[in-house]
Amino acid sequence: MEITPAKLNTFLLFKLPSAYLTGVRLKYLDEKQGIVTVKYRWINQNPFNSMFWAVQGMAAELTTGALVMSKIKKTGRNISMLVANNNASFLKKATGRITFKCEQGDLVDTAIAKAIETGEGQAIWMNAIGRNADGIEVSNFNFEWTIKVKS
Repeated sequence: MEITPAKLNTFLLFKLPSAYLTGVRLKYLDEKQGIVTVKYRWINQNPFNSMFWAVQGMAAELTTGALVMSKIKKTGRNISMLVANNNASFLKKATGRITFKCEQGDLVDTAIAKAIETGEGQAIWMNAIGRNADGIEVSNFNFEWTIKVKS
């Protein structure tokens, strides 16, 4: 079964309800990129009239994680995935609709192939940039994903 935005958004509702309730939605997923949006609303605000950093983090993580999940699924192998580290920079208040994009599907392909070939765990750093409706970067997240073939 292929991972699609609709299926992953349903998964959010049942397995990550805080992401779903705050408006985090996967909009697009293919071999190269993942796109997630979230709109600034009452439920995801901070006291400074912008989007809470953790909501941005959930959206950014989903952007990278959806790529990893879909690539693992396509191998048909039993491969675990986990975030080992992350960091972020916040450049502007996040208001309106924020779109997070990760275009590093090729990194995932390489890491999975190496994990399958060597049997050793692999780590990859993936970047998700959040932009407002004007295309201005509001936040920049990096996630270190670890993957390992289970025996």
